[in-house]
Amino acid sequence: MGMVKVVGLVLHPRRDCGAAIEAIVAWAARRDVTVLGLHDEIDRIDCTAEAVGTEEMIERAGLLVSLGGDGTMLRTMRLVEGRKTPVLGVNVGRLGFLAEVDLPDLAEALSAIDEHRFTVEPRTAVRTTLPGGQPVSAFNDVALARVPGDGMAAVGITVEGKNFVNYAADAVIVATPTGSTAYSFAAGGPIVSPNVEGLIVSASAAHSSFNRSLVLALGERLDLDLLPTSGRLAIEVDGIIEGYAEAGDRLAITPVPSAAQVIRLGRTSFYERARRKLRVEGSAQVGVADPAGAVVVDSFEQQRYEILLGGEVAGVLHYRRHGDRIELMHTEVEQSFSGRGLAGRLAAAALADARNRATPVTATCPFVRGYLDRHPEYSDLLPDGPLPDGL
Repeated sequence: MGMVKVVGLVLHPRRDCGAAIEAIVAWAARRDVTVLGLHDEIDRIDCTAEAVGTEEMIERAGLLVSLGGDGTMLRTMRLVEGRKTPVLGVNVGRLGFLAEVDLPDLAEALSAIDEHRFTVEPRTAVRTTLPGGQPVSAFNDVALARVPGDGMAAVGITVEGKNFVNYAADAVIVATPTGSTAYSFAAGGPIVSPNVEGLIVSASAAHSSFNRSLVLALGERLDLDLLPTSGRLAIEVDGIIEGYAEAGDRLAITPVPSAAQVIRLGRTSFYERARRKLRVEGSAQVGVADPAGAVVVDSFEQQRYEILLGGEVAGVLHYRRHGDRIELMHTEVEQSFSGRGLAGRLAAAALADARNRATPVTATCPFVRGYLDRHPEYSDLLPDGPLPDGL
């Protein structure tokens, strides 16, 4: 028996999720699994998912699937905060940190989950109470940000009941490890593995002499005190303004370990996602830059090699992996970069990468087939026989 009986869907408010929903509904029909969606999201799409309210979906679903990007994942995680319900992130649009699969791999991922072939990555949340008494939770960060025209953020950082430092800045951010690659990173904070249990306190555009980030243990009590010199500050919770604070207010910050469970299938690591998303210079190179400065990188989330010139994608070579072999499918170079030999650079880098990985190659791309005819030194990469599944 599979472990999944009911799947709940959370959709990006604007992106087209129709193809992903169709894939989930088709998979569910084959396995006698019920698919639920929220009324205000499912009603705008013609599908057979059952429309329910938020509370009913949270109670019934044994798996939540987030269709969108990191923002949708954060919203999904907040829905099941404190529960053991695992969350699968499906990338619909731009690359994010939290999504685990793209649409072509969705059915396979659901089957792996149904067959217990996955792990969960617990994520810390952070809670506080707004000055009006409303409790709020974040999985990325809580930030006190200056309101234009109302003065800077002057915030005292109190740890274990003792003032440690007073920040004067555009914003003061308390981030979880999940949020270390978001606002905190933009403010100069460190990249922190999601497996670390701690909080990062950073100042954005600090006006004070001390501008370093602090990393606190989850067991250490943290309070943010708005100093008399502070202007009115917006309280941003995962990037959404939820309220305002003024001089004299205090926000007590409470971490919540393992507040959500994010599904991982072992296909990519946090560091691979981070280097691609943050464009860590050179870390994803699979070829050597030529004199003109072109670099080839493996954009594994999009299943393509990219050749970059001055940080701009000048061409791509799409691929798909089939077990222990790789299919090189289609090469395309932007017209403005044509005539510079970039397609050949892409083919050479992809073939060299396959050799380094000891991966047999099937070339369905006409350009790559021609390149192989002209470069017999790569003939050892070509296996005999058709691709699996008749491809």
